[in-house]
Amino acid sequence: MSLVLSRRRAAAALVTAALLVPLAACGSNDDSKKDAGAKASPSAAPKVDLTVLAASSLTNVFKTAADTYEKEHPGTTVKSSFAGSQDLAAQVKQGSPADVLVTADTKTMDGVKSDTGTPTIIAKNRLVIATREGNPDKIDNLKDLADPKLKVVLAAPEVPVGRYSQQVLDAQKIKVKPVSQEQDVRAVLSRVELGEADAGIVYKTDAATATGKVDAIDIPDAQNAVAEYPAATLKVSAHKDAAAAFVAWLSTPEAQKILQDAGFQKP
Repeated sequence: MSLVLSRRRAAAALVTAALLVPLAACGSNDDSKKDAGAKASPSAAPKVDLTVLAASSLTNVFKTAADTYEKEHPGTTVKSSFAGSQDLAAQVKQGSPADVLVTADTKTMDGVKSDTGTPTIIAKNRLVIATREGNPDKIDNLKDLADPKLKVVLAAPEVPVGRYSQQVLDAQKIKVKPVSQEQDVRAVLSRVELGEADAGIVYKTDAATATGKVDAIDIPDAQNAVAEYPAATLKVSAHKDAAAAFVAWLSTPEAQKILQDAGFQKP
């Protein structure tokens, strides 16, 4: 009996061992696959929300630029806030939480230099005369704006485009009495577009956004002013590296093509 029992126990042990081997192998393969999968999956890109304070004349082009940048930098969202440069500067001085500032002139940027990094010029622009569609008043040049019968709208003197406008008018000794002085260039364009004014002085790029609604009369280079757009990081930024990367990207060939396709000039 003991010999038979011993043989039965030995046979059972062999069967059990045979069953355990494939199970162990499967477990080993599963663990290996898990380890391999863990090593293969890349770490998730950090989520960053960048707030960019940008001059109102950049409204259209910066929406395109932001979309392009977000596609190239997964995890980064660019939220732009547009207003007159002077209003943006006031927000910066008040400590408004943001990451990047882009103005339509160097004077405004210089006024907040204690709150920014070193600015970089990313684009330039020029002025045009915007008239009602079809130019019914037959406005050909700056001197025509002095006609008292015309309703001319300009930007306020503290607004970059308003300062540039007054600069070119003064240089030609032209006196214009505007029916209103607006707080940003888009407001000037809107007054003309809606027929509330006969003409206004705006940036070339803004007039281009209203093709078919206003006519743009070129101002000769010798009588024109060149607007420079500086971009800088803000010292209050909670995402300093990401902010610096975005400012640097604005000078890349890809970003420059977006700006120049919208009518901006090379910096």
